[in-house]
Amino acid sequence: MAAERGDRAVHWRERAACLHVDDPDLFFPIGISGLTAVQVDEAKAVCCRCPVVERCLDWALRVGHVEGIWGGTTESERRAMSRRASRQNKGTVTRVA
Repeated sequence: MAAERGDRAVHWRERAACLHVDDPDLFFPIGISGLTAVQVDEAKAVCCRCPVVERCLDWALRVGHVEGIWGGTTESERRAMSRRASRQNKGTVTRVA
């Protein structure tokens, strides 16, 4: 993937803010309550300042079951997004010419 301005090709993951976090486990919380909620919030805060957050989320949604925080979302949030998208797609009619 080449950059739009002709810069050297850089994969989106190489520009991710999470690469500069001391503890990568931050993005892989265990559980759903207590300190885990704090960990999720901290991980999402990193995602908020990430220059490739949209690409990261898009990747996680395309791949499907991916553990951890990706694109500023949890696994359950991405599942909900996928279900909503699936329901919306079922409601659309595509005509073939």
